[in-house]
Amino acid sequence: MIESNIDDQPTAARPLVIGHIALSFHEASAAVVHQILRHHGARTTSKSAPHEQAFEMLGRGEVDLLVSAWLPGSHGTYMAPMEGELVRLGVLYEPCALWGVPDYVPVEQVRTVADLRRPDVAARMKKRIQGIGPGAGISRFSREIARAYELDQLGYEFHNGSLQECVAAYEAAVARKEWAVVPLWRPQFLHKSHSIRELEEPRGLLRGNDQATLLLRKDASALVPPSALAILETLALGNDAVAALDHAVSVEKVAPLEAARRWLDQHGMR
Repeated sequence: MIESNIDDQPTAARPLVIGHIALSFHEASAAVVHQILRHHGARTTSKSAPHEQAFEMLGRGEVDLLVSAWLPGSHGTYMAPMEGELVRLGVLYEPCALWGVPDYVPVEQVRTVADLRRPDVAARMKKRIQGIGPGAGISRFSREIARAYELDQLGYEFHNGSLQECVAAYEAAVARKEWAVVPLWRPQFLHKSHSIRELEEPRGLLRGNDQATLLLRKDASALVPPSALAILETLALGNDAVAALDHAVSVEKVAPLEAARRWLDQHGMR
């Protein structure tokens, strides 16, 4: 778990604790929420943790506002035990999990996940499928896909790891023009710098689109200024904006709060 005081605004009220899953695009979208709340007079502090732990902190009251839960597919099972204690606010964007390949892999040969079983494809495709942490929806779904399509019988192996390992494995494959599968999602900064073609998966194991929903603990509602609450209830960033924010943070190395400030100023929001 990572904990940090975002700023030291002096006030008697305790700060609102904003939690996010410890991935760059979650941090980028959380920074937008921090900036909006501060603009309306709230104090904020931040906590981050891997997927399950972030929801556990929310359930224990160690986090007041989670940015954000992907519902219903990726994170619904984590939210269910505490749902009665929460208020759903706005939907920031509509993410989806995917298996993708570089655009130089011919669509005539690899259009669907099932095509990975074709002998000519299996002979060329890298067998290591590098994912992220085990609690992520895309990781759970990827393990299901590998079993359902019996890809292990052909030597494919899904591996959990860090986001950095996932990105590095994909970019190394692209640099060598290798055929590779990347278990990914939208929004994510790789889509801004690479053309990744999504494979069709007709069995529905990737769950389709989720809604990235702000979750506020009911017992922390008084810490949110009404003017900020009205904005957060309707805040819709969209996938493209979150991908751009993620790219600014992860690739351009802009501080998350600064990237959020620039985006809000550009769009005349606060």
